[in-house]
Amino acid sequence: MSSTPNSYLAFRGRVILPGEVLPVGVVVCRNGRIEEVRRSSRLPRDATVIEGEWISPGFIDLHVHGADGSDYMDGTPDAVRRVNQAHLRHGTTTIFPTTTTGTPEQVRQMLEACRDVQRTWTPADGAYLAGAHLYGPYFAAEKVGCHSTDGRREPLASEYAAYFALGIVKIATCAAELPGAESFYRAARRHQCLITCGHSNASWAEMARAYRAGMRHVDHFWCAMSSVPSLRARFGTPMQASMAEFVLAHAEMSTEVIADGEHLSKELLEFAYRMKGATRLCLVTDANRALGMPPGRYRFGSGDDGPWFESNGRVGFVPGQGLASSVLPLSTMVRRMKQMTSAPLEDVVRMASLTPAERAGIAIDTGSLEPGKRADVLVLSRTLAVKRVFVHGHEAA
Repeated sequence: MSSTPNSYLAFRGRVILPGEVLPVGVVVCRNGRIEEVRRSSRLPRDATVIEGEWISPGFIDLHVHGADGSDYMDGTPDAVRRVNQAHLRHGTTTIFPTTTTGTPEQVRQMLEACRDVQRTWTPADGAYLAGAHLYGPYFAAEKVGCHSTDGRREPLASEYAAYFALGIVKIATCAAELPGAESFYRAARRHQCLITCGHSNASWAEMARAYRAGMRHVDHFWCAMSSVPSLRARFGTPMQASMAEFVLAHAEMSTEVIADGEHLSKELLEFAYRMKGATRLCLVTDANRALGMPPGRYRFGSGDDGPWFESNGRVGFVPGQGLASSVLPLSTMVRRMKQMTSAPLEDVVRMASLTPAERAGIAIDTGSLEPGKRADVLVLSRTLAVKRVFVHGHEAA
């Protein structure tokens, strides 16, 4: 990891800004912050010049479980660092480690490990840990997916209050139909979290109650979420509107897609982009420990007792049951979203940077190439491959 904390860094190339691309521009950074964005090729004197085809803000992942053989639920600072380092190499400069289902002790151990890494973070630790995503264990029984069913439960105030008290949780998920969900959402709102609904079979009416309690986001659209047919199995007729209809009908609601080409077809990615737009659609990886690893058999969640899944190098799956999250980084999601949809590059990059930053409440500090923000900068090739990564102005090795 090299650093130039007191000298100017000048990134020159086609600069990707919110809503536009500068055909020729320069991003000037100093002391780990962006000082200026120049709409020309003019360089500051005595600057270290970094040339690239594309100059992009660092990516931000709101929903991610693991990489390089480790899962955050392994519950150690070493595991957290290993995952963060892997994602940083692929251009994710800010990350929100995400829990799976598990015992209260496993969830707490994971959150404490994240807190410990955040407190002592340096660029050598990988992507900056902006907070944790309390995702499992509050899932609907019929929507657990590849997570451990034994670790699923309904929200208990004494349990989640202890998680929030750690000060690390910044995104909080609960299935809207569970008893106690609204109390959970209100507690998360008091702690200024992005409040989400996921792994849920909720109806429109249940989503509406959650919305009034502060819920504004739905995890991985179309994956482990209610549909009109699944609600017909719950309620019979007349058929009920689902989470999808609620999200599409409410402008303030945001959601996310896994754009690996395995979870969703290009038509669904295009539909999500057209319906929600770049300001309410986030790209996420939902990546597991098989990212960066050879095809094979791995545990999802805790390495001690998490359920087994397989990776074929393209996606995780449980044979005969379904998919088990992604094995690809956010840089791949960006490239494939650009290839498979009509979204212009500035919108695709926004969905992987500024939009997640805005939804998580950190856009004042990161998410775009604007003066005053952290120097989280990527140098991309013509084909959008990540060539160089800078986090807080330090280059990743």
